[in-house]
Amino acid sequence: MTAAVGLPTVKCLVWDLDDTLWDGVVLEGDRPKPFAAALRTLDTLDSRGILHAVASRGERDVAERWLKECGLADRFVVLEIGWGAKSDAVAAVAESLNIGIDTLAFIDNDAFERGEVAAAHPTVRCYPADQAGALPDLDDFRPPFVTPESRQRRAMYQAEQRRKAAEESTSGSQAEFLASLGLTLTVRRARPGDLERAHELTVRTHQLNSTGLTFSLEELRDLAASPRHEVLVARLTDRFGSYGTIGLAVSDLLDGEQRLRLLLMSCRVLSRGMGRVLIGHIVERARAAGRVPRAEFVSTGHNRITLVTLGFAGFVPVERDGDRMLLEHRPDRGEADSPHVRVIDEDDENNENNENDKDDEDTDPAGPAGIEGGEGTTT
Repeated sequence: MTAAVGLPTVKCLVWDLDDTLWDGVVLEGDRPKPFAAALRTLDTLDSRGILHAVASRGERDVAERWLKECGLADRFVVLEIGWGAKSDAVAAVAESLNIGIDTLAFIDNDAFERGEVAAAHPTVRCYPADQAGALPDLDDFRPPFVTPESRQRRAMYQAEQRRKAAEESTSGSQAEFLASLGLTLTVRRARPGDLERAHELTVRTHQLNSTGLTFSLEELRDLAASPRHEVLVARLTDRFGSYGTIGLAVSDLLDGEQRLRLLLMSCRVLSRGMGRVLIGHIVERARAAGRVPRAEFVSTGHNRITLVTLGFAGFVPVERDGDRMLLEHRPDRGEADSPHVRVIDEDDENNENNENDKDDEDTDPAGPAGIEGGEGTTT
């Protein structure tokens, strides 16, 4: 097996069940054990942030029951089990996960089923069941970065599924639902472990990218280490779990001015109003440092919603040059903060903790050695 030329890294492996994931046919009364090679591949790909789904023929309740018996039910983010065409099931997986069908791979013991899927979806990579154990060795299943966040990708997708189910079943307004989520946005200066995800955001996010800029990993490292720049990352959680890192802001720290060169947000949180919340927090940080908040905006043909978001946050154009604008924040122009979001600035919290630790040391009557006015003793 060789890597597919010109196709992106696989984001989801779609499994047939009978005689592929396990050795037997459940509907025929078998109690089949999962293949050891299949289990190893499930674990290895999951640790790389590659999702697993099912596209299988059979009765859904029977298959689900056996997946639970095997302890595998939570390993799959989408189950498409029924009597329709496998190609339709594979397409439904891509739609459910909101990913391109060219990022799917399909594994099945039946050559006819593989051929039917390949004919309907030429960019879906199809593999026979006996090659399950070899898939992790293929370049197609090796993402360029594996971060702590990517290892939680399955949990984040499952949290999103619970979130959507709750939203669809709510009888209240959208505002009431948002208030019920317990949304918390955590903002901090980027640390080394954040930069791979930050780079990933710059090359993936388009609608919510203020200038269309992208930064290499090395460029982000240099910017994060520079005293003349500020690189912020934002993470979002709610009562269902984590959305992961969903925002990035890169600013130039100039004399008396903080200029936002790049603001981007994941489109997954567009309906949560996080763009304006993050912008508002950046404004607060700039004002607290005695700097006037300004922002660059460059139209890319796809990012007008970012300009609207900046406007709602109180930014108005002060310079124009073709598709490029310079905006400045006016405190009297922005809308009120979103009451359904709690914002935590980890940089402030760390500073406060350091100060509290220092205060505790300074006021300890025993002094740093542990006893009053003399050598330390052991008790």
